[in-house]
Amino acid sequence: FFQSAAMAKHTRKVHITGKYGVRYGASLRKQIKKIEISQHAKYTCGFCGKNSVKRVATGIWKCKACKKTLAGGAYMMNTPPAATVRSAIRRLREIQES
Repeated sequence: FFQSAAMAKHTRKVHITGKYGVRYGASLRKQIKKIEISQHAKYTCGFCGKNSVKRVATGIWKCKACKKTLAGGAYMMNTPPAATVRSAIRRLREIQES
């Protein structure tokens, strides 16, 4: 009979940054949203191939399947500069081999 005007349980747009409420401004919350989604995501392990690498602390990532600890970026496992360095090393190695 009587419906209470309870608050919504889920956020519509803000998702993970709903905890900040109206504080800090929309553009900053949007940047934080991108960072927090990437830092809480699971990544693929380069050793065992399973999607089970999670962030332990800043720059420290651990695979739950094979128990390997990896060094990576603060908020994402593979940073764009690291990818550039890897491709440069691979290219130099190919030049050296041929």
